[in-house]
This record gives sequence, C-alpha cells and structure tokens, in this order.
Amino acid sequence: MPRRREVVKREIAPDPKFGDALCARFINYLMRRGKKSTAEKIAYGAIDILEKKTGQNGLEVLKKAIDNVKPVLEVTSRRVGGATYQVPIEVRSNRRLALAMRWIIGYAKQRPEHTMSEKLAAELLLAYKHEGPSIKKREDTHRMAEANKAFAHYRW
Repeated sequence: MPRRREVVKREIAPDPKFGDALCARFINYLMRRGKKSTAEKIAYGAIDILEKKTGQNGLEVLKKAIDNVKPVLEVTSRRVGGATYQVPIEVRSNRRLALAMRWIIGYAKQRPEHTMSEKLAAELLLAYKHEGPSIKKREDTHRMAEANKAFAHYRW
C-alpha cells in the first residue's frame, strides 16, 4: 500500500473462447506455476460438464455460481484499548469476487471426483443451487459479521 499515489489495477484481457473477462479472471485464479493452458483446459472442461448437467449456457451457470458465493460482509480485527474486537465491514467488490473464486476453487480441490474439471464442475453446480461448502463458508462469514454487529461503531 503506497503512501504517494493510488495503485493502478491492471486490465485483464478477456478469455479466448468466450471473450469474457470474468472467465479469464477465473482461469487466472485456477492457474498454478504459470501453466495457463492447463488452467484453461480445466475451466473449459468444467464449463462443458456444467452445460451437459444443467442444459443451460455453462458460462451463465459459472457467473451465477460466483455471484451466489460472493460475501457482502466480513469481520476484521481492530485493537482498541488493549482489547481486540471483530468489527464487521462491507467487502469491496473486487475482494468479493476474489474471495468467491478462492473459496470455490479451494473447496473444489478437496472434492473426491477424479479430474479437476469434474471437481470444479461439481462445486460450481452446488454453488449455483445455493448448496455446498462454498455457500456454507459465505453464510458463516455473514453470521460472524451479524454476531459482531455490536462492534460496528469501531469501524473507521
């Protein structure tokens, strides 16, 4: 966090298959060790599986699943007079997206299916239906913020 000026966010180029910036960002989150072609295969494979299972546009299912997982509130620690309080704050839009994608990919990795495409498709399908561990994580985050609403006046 620089003191002098604002950090300029880089514009992410849309992905080659769908021409969608959100899909490109999802692929970038999925990528490990710079292997973008592998990440693209996994993401596009998952989208194809979603199309077969739901009968709808796979990209729309992906977008809706990510929207369903995005958190609105979270808690941050604030130290006031020797005591640490969990203060609920609203989540910025780019952090919302980052958290949602991180949770979906993280819980997909823990699934028992064979390929990562299958794991990711299953996790996205559950998120699309408002079920599964990534939705539970979002609800837990909201519940934590709701429980600590009394300390909201420490927000600054």
